[in-house]
Amino acid sequence: MDAVAGLLDGPRARGAFLLRSHLSPPWGLRIEDEAPLTIVPVLRGSGWVGPADGAPGRDADLGVHVEQGDVILFRGPDHYVVADSPTTAPQVVIGPTEVCRPVDGGASPMTVLGVRSWGNDPDGETVIITGTYPLDGEVGGRILRVLPQRVVLRRGEVDATLVEMLAREVVQDLPGQEAVLDRLLDLLLISCLRTWLARPDAPGWYRADADPVVGAALRLIHHDPARAWTVELLARETGLSRAAFARRFTELVGEPPMAYLTGWRLDLAADLLLEDGATVGSVARAVGYGTPFALSAAFKRVRGVSPAAHRERAGAA
Repeated sequence: MDAVAGLLDGPRARGAFLLRSHLSPPWGLRIEDEAPLTIVPVLRGSGWVGPADGAPGRDADLGVHVEQGDVILFRGPDHYVVADSPTTAPQVVIGPTEVCRPVDGGASPMTVLGVRSWGNDPDGETVIITGTYPLDGEVGGRILRVLPQRVVLRRGEVDATLVEMLAREVVQDLPGQEAVLDRLLDLLLISCLRTWLARPDAPGWYRADADPVVGAALRLIHHDPARAWTVELLARETGLSRAAFARRFTELVGEPPMAYLTGWRLDLAADLLLEDGATVGSVARAVGYGTPFALSAAFKRVRGVSPAAHRERAGAA
C-alpha cells in the first residue's frame, strides 16, 4: 500500500445524503448542515458559490463562478452559499439533518420533484447534485485536516463518467440503491482528491510519496505500522544514513519520521477502537505498541483523552 492509498482508504460513505436540485433563477441556498465533507457536481447550467457570511453582491470576489462539468468540494463545518449569482440572497437555509427552512419564514420556493430530487422548477436551467459525506474516521480525517474549505475542480479535471453515473443513479429507487450511491460517491471523491493532490499546494505527505526514499519509507510505515520502526531502521531500509534520512523525511513531509509514525498509529488506533469486539490490547498490538498501557499513555499524551474516553465520546456522538 502506498502513502496515498493508505490515506484515501479511510473515506467510505455509509448512507450518504444525496439530492438532485433543479433550479431556475433567482435561487439561493445557504448551507448550514456542517457536514464533514460535501461534493457538489454541476450537471447543467451555472452558479456561484461563496462564504455564508458575505453580503450578496458586495463580497462577490470571495466566491467563484461554476459551470456545467465543474465539481466543488466543501469542507465542514463552515457554512457556505450556492446561488445563481453573487447578487442573489439565500432564499432557504439547509441545516443539520438536511432540514430546510425559508429564510424569511414564509413559504419555501423549493418543492419535492421526485426521488432524491427537489427544486423550484422541474425544467430548471441549472441542475446540481449535493452529496454530503459522513467522513468521521481519524484516518479519513487526515484528508480533512489539509483540505481547504472549498476546492473547485473544473470540467475535465474529474472523470465525467463517474459524474454521469451518479447523476443517473441518484434518481433511481431500486433494491440496493443506497449501496450503489455510496460506492459511486466514494469513487467520485477519490477522483476529486487525486486531482487536488496533484496540484502544487498539495500537502507534504503527497509530494513526498513520489520521492524514491521518503515515499518508500511512507509505504513501509503504512503497510506495517506494528513493526518496531526506528529512524535507523527506516534509514537502513531506504538506503540512506540516519541523519540524511531524517533530514530528507522532515523536509518533504513536514514533520520528523517518528512524529509521523506516532500520528499514523494513533489515528489507526482511534478508528480500530470503535470496531466491535476491539480491546485496547488488540488495538495496541495492531498498531505497534507492546502493551495496552503503552498505547493508553501515548493516546492520552497526544490526543488528550484515554482510549476508553475516546470510545465513550464516539458512542455518545
